[in-house]
Order: sequence, then structure tokens, then C-alpha cells
Amino acid sequence: MKLNERGLLIVLSGPSGVGKGTVRKALFDMEDHDLTYSVSMTTRPMREGEVDGVDYYFVSKEDFEKRISENGFLEYEQFFGNYYGTPRDKVEQQLDLGHEVVLEIEVQGALKVRNQVKDAVFIFLVPPSKKALKDRLISRGTEDDKTIDTRLAKAEKEFQLAHKYDYIVVNDDIYNAADRILAIIRAEHAKTERSIYKYKSIIEGDL
Repeated sequence: MKLNERGLLIVLSGPSGVGKGTVRKALFDMEDHDLTYSVSMTTRPMREGEVDGVDYYFVSKEDFEKRISENGFLEYEQFFGNYYGTPRDKVEQQLDLGHEVVLEIEVQGALKVRNQVKDAVFIFLVPPSKKALKDRLISRGTEDDKTIDTRLAKAEKEFQLAHKYDYIVVNDDIYNAADRILAIIRAEHAKTERSIYKYKSIIEGDL
């Protein structure tokens, strides 16, 4: 029996290169869950092979800025002249349906969400060591040494923000990390503060 009918917003965050996307995919491949992925909204042009509503919600700059003025985002940023953000209405719709909404996001964006959604579950994904993080960044083969050093310096600062999260999960193994996250989601549903009112109504109905 699920005592908390409303879904949970799960914010998965951590430094660049820690494996957020890989762990998130492994999490969704697991059985016995009701997870849905939070699709971001952007003003950048759609690329070949992308699907609106799957990869991103593609909108005009005017539409995006209108949503900003209406407080329509849990968080948003602007990169290279394009906006990227998490649409509030899309997330709320899925939560009301009872789905667990997974938001995979960078650290600064996660802290913005924390200020707006007090009952979300914040998970900080970390590497087993700094060396492991550096090795992962190098193995991607997509960036030069200077860029990697910049990312490592940024990660050093982001590690200091771990105390702002509810949980820390070490990504020592992709599937172990995904299993820990799923266990956290299940435990969160059993928290008294989330389930007590539904349970009281059940008990009172039996009396």
C-alpha cells in the first residue's frame, strides 16, 4: 500500500563528470518503480534526431521569458544566448499523477530548486575519489587539459555544498549507486511526515 499518493521530486545532482546521466539511466532500467524524467525547456534550435517533449520542450525566447515573468520555472539559466529551465507545470502535473519525477541537474540549479520545493529529495552524487573524477573526465575524451582542470576546480567548490543535500551517494559502481537511490526513494515514501495523514484516514475508517 502506498501511503503517499503524491509523487516525489527527486533532484539528482553532483559535479560534472560524476556520472549523473549514466546513473539516472541505470535507475530507470531497474524494475518496480514509477519514475518519470523531468524534461527541460529550452530556446535553442532543435537538432537533427531530437524530439520535442522527449529531449527538450522547444519554445521561443518570447514564450520562455513570459514563463519567467509568471514564475513558471523551478530554475533556469542562460548559456550562449539560449535559455534552459525546468518548467514548473510539467513537474507538478507528473507529481499529482503520483509519479516520482527525477530531475538531473547541476549543483547551482539544484540549490535554486531547493529554495522553491521544500519537500523534494536532494541527492548529491559523488565520485569515490578526486582521482576517479579526473580519470572519468579524461576518459570522455571531449575536453582539453585546461577545461578538465577548470571542471575539477569547480567540483572542488561544489563538494563543499554537499551539506545542503539530504543524501550523498557514492558512484563507485553505476548499478550500486542506482540501487541506493531507489532505496532512498522508497524510504522517503515511508517517512511519517509524508504518510501519517493517509494512514490516519485509513485507521479511522476502520473504527
